[in-house]
Amino acid sequence: MKLFLLFGALWWLFGNPFVAILVLLAVLYLLERRFIGLSPSIVRPFRRRSAIAKWRRQLQMSPYDVSAKSELARLLIEGRQFAQAREVLLGIQSQSEHSAEYWSDLGTCELALGRLPEGEEAMRRALSISPRVKYGQPYLRLGEAWSKADPAKALGYLEAFKEVNSSSCEAYYRLGSLYAELGKREEAASAFRECRELYASLPRYMKRKERKWALKSLLRGQR
Repeated sequence: MKLFLLFGALWWLFGNPFVAILVLLAVLYLLERRFIGLSPSIVRPFRRRSAIAKWRRQLQMSPYDVSAKSELARLLIEGRQFAQAREVLLGIQSQSEHSAEYWSDLGTCELALGRLPEGEEAMRRALSISPRVKYGQPYLRLGEAWSKADPAKALGYLEAFKEVNSSSCEAYYRLGSLYAELGKREEAASAFRECRELYASLPRYMKRKERKWALKSLLRGQR
């Protein structure tokens, strides 16, 4: 009812129902991004593209800038351009041997490109340097990658991620999803429930980041 009233007010304000619909959709999108965060950002891809261009220009002037290459690879990974990111990362391997972040990024690329053994080796190397690198993200990436080929191994990695990052709703959601794929309904329901309970116990400043996983768990738990 409130939406109809808002639509009516916008129609009266702009004098055009199509403009009113566009404005209403824009308002709903902004509210969803602000309070829920399930929809993708419209602005971020443009900002990422601009940043990638900036770092490429920097490398044209300073071809051996390791920091610039690391940042460029991170942005390429974010944009799911894994082959390009891997090529950039391989170019700085000798200078990044002792960087857990480097091996984690390289492992992310290898796993995304279907090179599971290579990705697992890189992720394990990252974890050997720093077990809590990127808040345990390598465990999560390994769990996702092995979920089809070796579910038992995937569960082990997700359990490890849950231990390293006990305040992550994403870990419980992905764990529940994997249990569901394996036909373990009770375990899946328990993981989804733990996700919602964890979300309820989080401080307000953390809830914005974890909200979408709690909502997904709520939807999955009702199936």
